[in-house]
Amino acid sequence: MVNVRTTLICLLLLSSVMAFSQTTEKVAVTFDELYDEPYSINKLFIAFQPLYGEIFATNVNAGYGVEAQYFHKNKFNIKAQFRKSYSSKFMDFNRENALQNSTVSNVPEVFNYFEFGGTYHIKDFDEASTTKIFLHRKKMTSTRWAATLATYAEVPSKLRKIYGARMGMVIWDATVDINRTLDKQNLSYANLINSENNSLPETYVDGNGVTQDMMAFSNLYSTNAYIGASLTWIRNIAVSFDKFDNAVDDGMFNVYFDVLFAPSMKLDPVSYNGFDYSTSAIKLNKIGARLGFEGKYNRTLGWSYGGELGYRPSLDGRGFFAVFKIAFPVFSSNLDNKVEAFKK
Repeated sequence: MVNVRTTLICLLLLSSVMAFSQTTEKVAVTFDELYDEPYSINKLFIAFQPLYGEIFATNVNAGYGVEAQYFHKNKFNIKAQFRKSYSSKFMDFNRENALQNSTVSNVPEVFNYFEFGGTYHIKDFDEASTTKIFLHRKKMTSTRWAATLATYAEVPSKLRKIYGARMGMVIWDATVDINRTLDKQNLSYANLINSENNSLPETYVDGNGVTQDMMAFSNLYSTNAYIGASLTWIRNIAVSFDKFDNAVDDGMFNVYFDVLFAPSMKLDPVSYNGFDYSTSAIKLNKIGARLGFEGKYNRTLGWSYGGELGYRPSLDGRGFFAVFKIAFPVFSSNLDNKVEAFKK
Protein backbone atom coordinates (compact mmCIF):
# COMPACT_ATOMS: atom_id res chain seq x y z
CA MET A 1 0.00 0.00 0.00
CA VAL A 2 2.85 2.37 0.85
CA ASN A 3 4.50 1.66 -2.51
CA VAL A 4 1.23 2.44 -4.31
CA ARG A 5 0.90 5.78 -2.49
CA THR A 6 4.51 6.68 -3.27
CA THR A 7 3.98 5.86 -6.93
CA LEU A 8 0.79 7.97 -7.10
CA ILE A 9 2.52 10.94 -5.45
CA CYS A 10 5.45 10.74 -7.91
CA LEU A 11 3.04 10.59 -10.86
CA LEU A 12 1.14 13.64 -9.58
CA LEU A 13 4.35 15.61 -9.11
CA LEU A 14 5.56 14.62 -12.58
CA SER A 15 2.28 15.62 -14.20
CA SER A 16 2.39 18.97 -12.36
CA VAL A 17 5.90 19.68 -13.62
CA MET A 18 4.96 18.72 -17.17
CA ALA A 19 1.85 20.90 -17.03
CA PHE A 20 3.89 23.82 -15.70
CA SER A 21 6.53 23.44 -18.39
CA GLN A 22 3.85 23.31 -21.10
CA THR A 23 2.07 26.42 -19.87
CA THR A 24 5.23 28.46 -19.28
CA GLU A 25 5.30 31.22 -21.86
CA LYS A 26 8.41 31.43 -23.99
CA VAL A 27 9.75 34.96 -24.42
CA ALA A 28 10.97 35.86 -27.90
CA VAL A 29 14.31 37.66 -28.22
CA THR A 30 15.84 39.77 -30.93
CA PHE A 31 19.53 39.94 -31.71
CA ASP A 32 22.16 41.62 -33.86
CA GLU A 33 24.93 39.64 -35.47
CA LEU A 34 28.29 41.10 -34.46
CA TYR A 35 30.27 38.75 -36.70
CA ASP A 36 30.00 35.30 -38.27
CA GLU A 37 33.44 34.42 -39.64
CA PRO A 38 34.50 30.77 -39.26
CA TYR A 39 37.51 31.42 -41.52
CA SER A 40 38.83 34.23 -39.28
CA ILE A 41 40.24 32.00 -36.58
CA ASN A 42 43.59 32.40 -34.86
CA LYS A 43 46.55 30.77 -36.58
CA LEU A 44 48.60 29.53 -33.62
CA PHE A 45 47.39 27.64 -30.53
CA ILE A 46 49.70 26.65 -27.66
CA ALA A 47 48.19 24.41 -24.98
CA PHE A 48 49.59 23.38 -21.60
CA GLN A 49 48.23 20.09 -20.30
CA PRO A 50 48.46 19.91 -16.49
CA LEU A 51 47.07 16.38 -16.58
CA TYR A 52 46.52 13.53 -18.97
CA GLY A 53 45.70 9.93 -18.16
CA GLU A 54 46.42 6.87 -20.29
CA ILE A 55 45.27 3.30 -19.83
CA PHE A 56 47.90 1.47 -21.88
CA ALA A 57 48.27 -2.30 -21.71
CA THR A 58 52.03 -1.94 -22.09
CA ASN A 59 52.32 0.67 -19.32
CA VAL A 60 49.57 2.65 -17.54
CA ASN A 61 50.73 6.25 -17.12
CA ALA A 62 49.65 9.80 -16.34
CA GLY A 63 51.40 13.15 -16.41
CA TYR A 64 51.65 16.50 -18.17
CA GLY A 65 52.14 17.74 -21.71
CA VAL A 66 52.48 20.61 -24.15
CA GLU A 67 50.77 20.92 -27.53
CA ALA A 68 51.02 23.43 -30.40
CA GLN A 69 48.97 23.75 -33.60
CA TYR A 70 49.36 26.11 -36.54
CA PHE A 71 46.72 26.78 -39.24
CA HIS A 72 47.96 27.98 -42.62
CA LYS A 73 45.00 29.74 -44.23
CA ASN A 74 42.56 27.11 -45.51
CA LYS A 75 45.32 24.87 -46.92
CA PHE A 76 46.74 22.81 -44.07
CA ASN A 77 47.53 22.72 -40.37
CA ILE A 78 50.45 21.21 -38.49
CA LYS A 79 50.58 19.97 -34.92
CA ALA A 80 53.22 18.92 -32.39
CA GLN A 81 52.78 17.51 -28.91
CA PHE A 82 54.83 16.14 -26.04
CA ARG A 83 53.71 14.11 -23.00
CA LYS A 84 55.64 12.81 -20.02
CA SER A 85 54.75 11.07 -16.76
CA TYR A 86 55.04 13.19 -13.62
CA SER A 87 56.97 10.58 -11.66
CA SER A 88 57.10 6.84 -11.11
CA LYS A 89 54.72 7.16 -8.16
CA PHE A 90 52.22 9.33 -10.08
CA MET A 91 51.93 7.65 -12.43
CA ASP A 92 54.33 5.49 -14.41
CA PHE A 93 53.10 2.07 -13.39
CA ASN A 94 55.76 -0.27 -14.78
CA ARG A 95 58.61 2.07 -13.93
CA GLU A 96 57.51 2.20 -10.28
CA ASN A 97 57.00 -1.56 -10.26
CA ALA A 98 60.51 -2.06 -11.64
CA LEU A 99 62.06 0.34 -9.12
CA GLN A 100 60.40 -1.56 -6.28
CA ASN A 101 60.60 -5.18 -7.44
CA SER A 102 63.03 -5.67 -10.32
CA THR A 103 65.70 -8.36 -9.89
CA VAL A 104 67.55 -7.49 -13.12
CA SER A 105 70.04 -4.71 -13.95
CA ASN A 106 67.98 -2.80 -16.55
CA VAL A 107 67.41 0.84 -15.58
CA PRO A 108 63.65 1.54 -15.98
CA GLU A 109 62.83 4.15 -18.63
CA VAL A 110 60.60 7.18 -17.99
CA PHE A 111 57.49 7.23 -20.20
CA ASN A 112 57.94 9.83 -22.96
CA TYR A 113 55.68 10.56 -25.92
CA PHE A 114 56.41 12.81 -28.92
CA GLU A 115 54.13 13.39 -31.90
CA PHE A 116 54.45 15.60 -34.97
CA GLY A 117 52.13 15.66 -37.95
CA GLY A 118 50.03 17.65 -40.36
CA THR A 119 46.60 17.68 -41.95
CA TYR A 120 46.04 18.71 -45.56
CA HIS A 121 42.63 20.30 -46.16
CA ILE A 122 41.20 18.22 -48.99
CA LYS A 123 37.93 20.14 -48.84
CA ASP A 124 37.44 23.31 -46.76
CA PHE A 125 34.02 24.90 -47.08
CA ASP A 126 31.17 26.45 -45.11
CA GLU A 127 27.44 25.88 -45.11
CA ALA A 128 24.34 27.50 -43.63
CA SER A 129 23.47 26.16 -40.22
CA THR A 130 22.11 27.14 -36.81
CA THR A 131 23.71 27.19 -33.38
CA LYS A 132 22.29 27.15 -29.88
CA ILE A 133 23.18 30.26 -27.87
CA PHE A 134 22.36 30.08 -24.16
CA LEU A 135 20.84 33.26 -22.72
CA HIS A 136 22.37 34.84 -19.64
CA ARG A 137 22.29 38.13 -17.74
CA LYS A 138 25.38 39.40 -15.92
CA LYS A 139 23.13 40.95 -13.25
CA MET A 140 21.80 37.51 -12.34
CA THR A 141 23.53 36.11 -9.25
CA SER A 142 25.36 32.80 -9.48
CA THR A 143 22.95 31.13 -7.04
CA ARG A 144 19.93 32.28 -9.01
CA TRP A 145 21.58 31.20 -12.29
CA ALA A 146 22.25 27.74 -10.83
CA ALA A 147 18.60 27.40 -9.82
CA THR A 148 17.28 28.61 -13.18
CA LEU A 149 16.41 26.36 -16.09
CA ALA A 150 18.78 27.50 -18.84
CA THR A 151 17.11 28.82 -21.98
CA TYR A 152 18.67 29.17 -25.38
CA ALA A 153 18.01 30.67 -28.77
CA GLU A 154 18.73 29.06 -32.12
CA VAL A 155 20.69 31.54 -34.21
CA PRO A 156 21.53 31.18 -37.93
CA SER A 157 25.28 30.80 -38.44
CA LYS A 158 27.90 29.53 -40.84
CA LEU A 159 29.44 26.16 -40.13
CA ARG A 160 32.90 25.55 -41.54
CA LYS A 161 33.80 21.95 -42.37
CA ILE A 162 37.21 20.56 -43.19
CA TYR A 163 37.79 17.13 -44.70
CA GLY A 164 41.45 16.40 -44.07
CA ALA A 165 44.17 13.87 -44.89
CA ARG A 166 46.54 13.27 -41.97
CA MET A 167 50.15 12.14 -41.83
CA GLY A 168 52.79 12.20 -39.13
CA MET A 169 55.15 10.46 -36.74
CA VAL A 170 54.96 9.26 -33.12
CA ILE A 171 57.97 8.39 -30.94
CA TRP A 172 57.56 6.91 -27.46
CA ASP A 173 59.39 4.79 -24.91
CA ALA A 174 58.38 3.03 -21.70
CA THR A 175 59.32 0.42 -19.13
CA VAL A 176 57.74 -2.98 -19.82
CA ASP A 177 56.98 -5.91 -17.52
CA ILE A 178 58.68 -8.98 -19.02
CA ASN A 179 56.83 -11.40 -16.71
CA ARG A 180 53.39 -10.25 -17.87
CA THR A 181 54.52 -10.18 -21.48
CA LEU A 182 55.83 -13.74 -21.39
CA ASP A 183 52.58 -14.94 -19.80
CA LYS A 184 50.53 -13.14 -22.47
CA GLN A 185 52.53 -14.71 -25.29
CA ASN A 186 52.75 -18.20 -23.73
CA LEU A 187 56.52 -17.93 -23.35
CA SER A 188 58.87 -18.40 -20.39
CA TYR A 189 62.33 -17.36 -19.22
CA ALA A 190 63.65 -20.40 -21.11
CA ASN A 191 63.05 -18.39 -24.30
CA LEU A 192 65.45 -15.62 -23.19
CA ILE A 193 68.96 -16.80 -24.15
CA ASN A 194 72.37 -15.19 -23.55
CA SER A 195 75.55 -15.43 -25.64
CA GLU A 196 76.54 -18.70 -23.94
CA ASN A 197 73.17 -20.24 -24.89
CA ASN A 198 71.94 -20.24 -21.30
CA SER A 199 68.42 -19.13 -20.48
CA LEU A 200 67.42 -16.57 -17.86
CA PRO A 201 66.82 -18.43 -14.58
CA GLU A 202 63.28 -18.63 -13.23
CA THR A 203 64.42 -18.04 -9.64
CA TYR A 204 67.32 -16.60 -7.67
CA VAL A 205 68.58 -16.81 -4.09
CA ASP A 206 68.41 -13.54 -2.13
CA GLY A 207 70.84 -12.31 0.54
CA ASN A 208 69.01 -14.30 3.21
CA GLY A 209 69.38 -17.56 1.32
CA VAL A 210 65.70 -17.63 0.34
CA THR A 211 64.72 -18.66 -3.17
CA GLN A 212 62.69 -15.93 -4.92
CA ASP A 213 60.93 -15.71 -8.28
CA MET A 214 62.69 -13.67 -10.95
CA MET A 215 61.08 -10.29 -11.68
CA ALA A 216 62.34 -9.03 -15.04
CA PHE A 217 61.75 -5.65 -16.68
CA SER A 218 63.05 -4.05 -19.85
CA ASN A 219 62.54 -0.91 -21.96
CA LEU A 220 60.68 -0.57 -25.25
CA TYR A 221 61.44 2.15 -27.83
CA SER A 222 58.96 2.66 -30.65
CA THR A 223 58.91 4.93 -33.70
CA ASN A 224 55.53 5.01 -35.46
CA ALA A 225 54.29 6.58 -38.67
CA TYR A 226 50.59 7.25 -39.18
CA ILE A 227 48.25 8.12 -42.02
CA GLY A 228 44.55 8.85 -41.69
CA ALA A 229 41.58 11.13 -42.24
CA SER A 230 39.78 13.77 -40.19
CA LEU A 231 36.65 15.90 -40.10
CA THR A 232 36.65 19.31 -38.41
CA TRP A 233 33.75 21.61 -37.53
CA ILE A 234 34.40 25.30 -36.81
CA ARG A 235 32.03 28.06 -35.71
CA ASN A 236 33.04 31.64 -34.97
CA ILE A 237 29.95 33.76 -34.35
CA ALA A 238 29.07 36.51 -31.86
CA VAL A 239 25.61 37.99 -31.32
CA SER A 240 24.10 40.80 -29.27
CA PHE A 241 20.68 40.21 -27.67
CA ASP A 242 18.24 42.94 -26.69
CA LYS A 243 17.56 41.71 -23.14
CA PHE A 244 20.52 39.40 -22.50
CA ASP A 245 24.31 39.52 -22.49
CA ASN A 246 26.33 39.24 -25.68
CA ALA A 247 27.26 35.65 -26.51
CA VAL A 248 29.66 33.74 -28.74
CA ASP A 249 29.99 30.27 -30.20
CA ASP A 250 33.63 29.83 -31.22
CA GLY A 251 33.98 26.08 -30.85
CA MET A 252 36.42 24.02 -32.92
CA PHE A 253 35.88 20.24 -32.87
CA ASN A 254 37.83 17.56 -34.73
CA VAL A 255 37.48 13.78 -35.06
CA TYR A 256 40.06 11.57 -36.76
CA PHE A 257 41.03 8.02 -37.58
CA ASP A 258 44.60 6.87 -38.18
CA VAL A 259 46.38 3.68 -39.16
CA LEU A 260 49.75 3.32 -37.44
CA PHE A 261 52.86 1.45 -38.54
CA ALA A 262 56.13 1.05 -36.63
CA PRO A 263 59.17 1.02 -38.97
CA SER A 264 61.39 0.88 -35.89
CA MET A 265 60.79 -0.87 -32.56
CA LYS A 266 63.41 -2.07 -30.08
CA LEU A 267 63.05 -4.09 -26.88
CA ASP A 268 66.21 -4.04 -24.78
CA PRO A 269 67.74 -7.36 -23.72
CA VAL A 270 67.36 -8.33 -20.06
CA SER A 271 70.61 -7.78 -18.12
CA TYR A 272 71.32 -10.11 -15.22
CA ASN A 273 74.59 -11.05 -13.47
CA GLY A 274 76.70 -9.45 -16.20
CA PHE A 275 74.93 -11.21 -19.09
CA ASP A 276 72.46 -9.88 -21.64
CA TYR A 277 69.55 -12.20 -22.35
CA SER A 278 68.02 -11.69 -25.78
CA THR A 279 64.35 -10.70 -26.01
CA SER A 280 64.08 -11.60 -29.71
CA ALA A 281 61.62 -14.40 -28.86
CA ILE A 282 59.09 -11.81 -27.65
CA LYS A 283 56.76 -10.90 -30.49
CA LEU A 284 56.28 -7.24 -31.42
CA ASN A 285 53.19 -6.02 -33.25
CA LYS A 286 54.03 -3.23 -35.71
CA ILE A 287 50.51 -2.39 -36.91
CA GLY A 288 47.86 -0.37 -35.04
CA ALA A 289 44.98 2.06 -35.37
CA ARG A 290 43.36 4.83 -33.34
CA LEU A 291 40.18 6.89 -33.22
CA GLY A 292 40.35 10.30 -31.57
CA PHE A 293 38.65 13.62 -30.92
CA GLU A 294 39.76 17.07 -29.79
CA GLY A 295 38.02 20.34 -29.08
CA LYS A 296 39.07 23.89 -28.31
CA TYR A 297 37.90 27.49 -28.64
CA ASN A 298 39.01 30.39 -30.83
CA ARG A 299 40.05 32.61 -27.93
CA THR A 300 43.22 34.37 -26.85
CA LEU A 301 42.98 32.50 -23.57
CA GLY A 302 40.89 29.34 -23.27
CA TRP A 303 41.00 25.60 -22.65
CA SER A 304 40.85 22.40 -24.67
CA TYR A 305 40.19 18.68 -24.35
CA GLY A 306 40.80 15.50 -26.29
CA GLY A 307 40.95 11.74 -26.23
CA GLU A 308 42.01 8.66 -28.18
CA LEU A 309 41.15 4.97 -28.24
CA GLY A 310 42.88 2.27 -30.20
CA TYR A 311 45.64 -0.30 -30.56
CA ARG A 312 49.20 1.07 -30.60
CA PRO A 313 52.17 -0.75 -32.19
CA SER A 314 53.82 -2.36 -29.17
CA LEU A 315 54.33 -5.76 -27.56
CA ASP A 316 52.05 -8.28 -29.23
CA GLY A 317 48.83 -8.57 -27.23
CA ARG A 318 49.59 -5.47 -25.14
CA GLY A 319 48.83 -2.60 -27.53
CA PHE A 320 45.36 -1.47 -26.40
CA PHE A 321 45.25 2.09 -25.10
CA ALA A 322 42.80 4.83 -24.15
CA VAL A 323 43.92 8.35 -23.28
CA PHE A 324 42.12 11.50 -22.15
CA LYS A 325 43.77 14.90 -21.85
CA ILE A 326 42.69 18.36 -20.79
CA ALA A 327 44.61 21.60 -21.34
CA PHE A 328 44.49 24.90 -19.48
CA PRO A 329 45.56 27.47 -20.33
CA VAL A 330 45.46 27.51 -24.13
CA PHE A 331 46.99 30.63 -25.69
CA SER A 332 46.23 31.57 -29.28
CA SER A 333 47.17 34.34 -31.70
CA ASN A 334 46.53 35.30 -35.30
CA LEU A 335 50.25 36.26 -35.60
CA ASP A 336 49.29 39.54 -37.22
CA ASN A 337 50.97 42.53 -35.57
CA LYS A 338 50.64 44.80 -38.58
CA VAL A 339 48.72 48.08 -38.13
CA GLU A 340 47.77 50.70 -40.68
CA ALA A 341 49.95 53.81 -40.82
CA PHE A 342 48.87 57.19 -42.29
CA LYS A 343 51.11 60.10 -43.21
CA LYS A 344 50.23 63.33 -41.40
